Amino acid sequence: MDQGSRLEMAIRQIEFARQYTESLLVDLTDEEWLWQPSGAVSHIAWQVGHLAMAQYGLCLFRIRGRREVDLDLMSSRFRKRFSRGTTPSQDGQSSVQEVRDVFHRVHAQALAELPAYTEQMLAEPIDEPYAVSADKWGALWFCSHHEMLHAGQIGLLRRQLGKSPLR
Repeated sequence: MDQGSRLEMAIRQIEFARQYTESLLVDLTDEEWLWQPSGAVSHIAWQVGHLAMAQYGLCLFRIRGRREVDLDLMSSRFRKRFSRGTTPSQDGQSSVQEVRDVFHRVHAQALAELPAYTEQMLAEPIDEPYAVSADKWGALWFCSHHEMLHAGQIGLLRRQLGKSPLR
């Protein structure tokens, strides 16, 4: 598979994962985004905020570094609030609208930048942690897998809210 085909496939997988995640979110109220079942460690707003932060990291930061435009995508506070290992906080929590906005902005920026990435750029090594391979291709490939993993958690939270499964 040539570089163009590999990159197109990665982009299609990222787009598919996002379309699936969006299908899980479309009928939820703001209150449902913030509902956290007893004993659970997360809610839908945290899952979506985490996906935004992770897509930024995997598709933008880990591949091309930090850029000035990144300050318009999400704040440092947002990144820290939704990083791996964090949990939802009831005080100072980002609003559902802020989470939605960042989720959409990061995705749009990733889709705008991804087609310009080159084989040489994507073959460069990255530092740990990495999932698929120790190069920037691995970060790009992992983005869709990571989103589907969290879509599963969103699907479980939907079921706990009494929603019917979508698939």
